[in-house]
Amino acid sequence: MLTSMRGLIAASLIAATAFAATPAFADETDPPSDFTVTGTAAIVSQYRFRGLSQSNNQPVVQGSITVSHSSGFYVSAWGSSASSNGFIDSPIDIGGTEIDVYGGFAKELGSSGVKVDLGVYGYIYPGSANTNGGQNSNYVEVYGSLAKTVGPVAAKVGVYYAPPQKVFNLNVFSPTRNNTYVYGELSSGIPGTPLSIHSHLGHTGGGFDYVKPYIDYSVGVSYTWKALTLDASLVGTNVSRNDVISRVCGASLGCQNYFYRPAKSVGVVSLTAAF
Repeated sequence: MLTSMRGLIAASLIAATAFAATPAFADETDPPSDFTVTGTAAIVSQYRFRGLSQSNNQPVVQGSITVSHSSGFYVSAWGSSASSNGFIDSPIDIGGTEIDVYGGFAKELGSSGVKVDLGVYGYIYPGSANTNGGQNSNYVEVYGSLAKTVGPVAAKVGVYYAPPQKVFNLNVFSPTRNNTYVYGELSSGIPGTPLSIHSHLGHTGGGFDYVKPYIDYSVGVSYTWKALTLDASLVGTNVSRNDVISRVCGASLGCQNYFYRPAKSVGVVSLTAAF
C-alpha cells in the first residue's frame, strides 16, 4: 500500500504539471500575462543527487512545475519516485518519494549579461521517518548563483548552504552541523545541430559528507526534438573503493560493495518532456 501511495504522489505531480502548463484560451487582444507557468515530466534510468544514487540505482519518474513572474520572482515544486529498501541494499534510503519546494528571485544585473539567482530550497521526504526510526530527513538550504552566456557557451557558479537542523543527526560520516555545497557548470549548444553538451563539478563539505568530503561530477550530451529531450550522461564522485576500505569497511567485501555502489560512476539516461 505504501509503495502504491508513493507512486500515486509522483504520478499526481506529473499530471498536475501537464495540466497547469496547458495554455488557457484567451482573447487575442488580452495583454501578455506577467505570470509564466512551465513544467516537465521525465523518465530517468536512476536518480543521482550530487553524484550519489537516491534510488538504489533503479529507474524513477520525475516531474516539476514552476510559476514565474516578470519581476523575477518564482516558485517551484519538483518530485521524484525512489526505491525504499530499509537500508538493506543501500546506505541511502530517502523513503520512496522526494518532493522539493523552492522559491527565489532571478534577474539580470543591469546590462552585464550576468544573471543572479537567490532563493530558499526545501527537501521533503514523506516516507523517510519509516526508515529512520521516526526521524524524517527533511531539510532546508539557501542558495545563490551567477550565470552568464557568451556566444553558445553558458557558464554558472553557485552555492547551497544548509544551516544547523535535525537532518544532520542522521549522518554517520561527519559530526558537522551544517553543510556547504559549491559547484560550477558549463554547457553549450552545438551550432547547426539539435545537440548540446553540458558538464557539472561540485564539492560537498560538512554534514552531508559521504565517506569523506567529496567531489561529484557529470558530463553529458542532450538531443532535443520539439518538447522532448533525450540525455545521456556520465555521473559519479571521487569516493573510491579505497576510501571506503580505509574509512569505513576494512577488508569486508560486502561492506565495500554496500557503501561504494551509490557513489561509483555510472551512465544515466533520461527522457524529458517540457510543457
